[in-house]
Amino acid sequence: MLLCDIGNSFYHFYKNGAFWKEEAYKLPNLKTKEPVYTISVNDKALKRLKEYYEVIEIAEFCSLNTGYVGLGVDRAFACMAIDDGVIVDAGTAITIDVMQGGSHLGGFVIPGFAALKGAFDSISDKLDVGVNFGVSLDMLPQNTKDAVSFGLLYPVISSIESASRGKFIHFTGGDGQFLSRFFDNSIVDELLVFKGMQKALKREGIW
Repeated sequence: MLLCDIGNSFYHFYKNGAFWKEEAYKLPNLKTKEPVYTISVNDKALKRLKEYYEVIEIAEFCSLNTGYVGLGVDRAFACMAIDDGVIVDAGTAITIDVMQGGSHLGGFVIPGFAALKGAFDSISDKLDVGVNFGVSLDMLPQNTKDAVSFGLLYPVISSIESASRGKFIHFTGGDGQFLSRFFDNSIVDELLVFKGMQKALKREGIW
């Protein structure tokens, strides 16, 4: 069974344990006629996929217990994959969601590293100094590059620490591997969304 999670920048695919992604601005070459069970936050990319493949949208199968209004379908399915813990999807934006006893307690969104870096660059050319991702967060910076780097990293890491409150953290997304190194009680799992999709399809008797 072929699963697809369409994001803002990429098509993410999963089949028989294999995971790969393709850029969302062009049609993926799947070399298959089988149905593609899909969730999407990108209407244009979804429309493009539908023109050439049999697409079955499964957003309606999401049964997450939450009071959050407007939760993105990708976040919702990722949350369905676990009963307890914190999910951090570190992509273009960084989303942080808290699960407890199978229920979604809530979550929030902060800008991703690229967006934060762009904000610094737009303030002044003097802040366009690159990023030192190895900067120490245990002492005050002593130069502009480290100061900007500290300003990028510290708010993100502090936000995750504040939300987790000792809970186990599941990282996913392009910067998930990098962020996970700051947290001992964490794991990187790029298949969280697909695990949630599988769980939903099993409940419907499809998987």
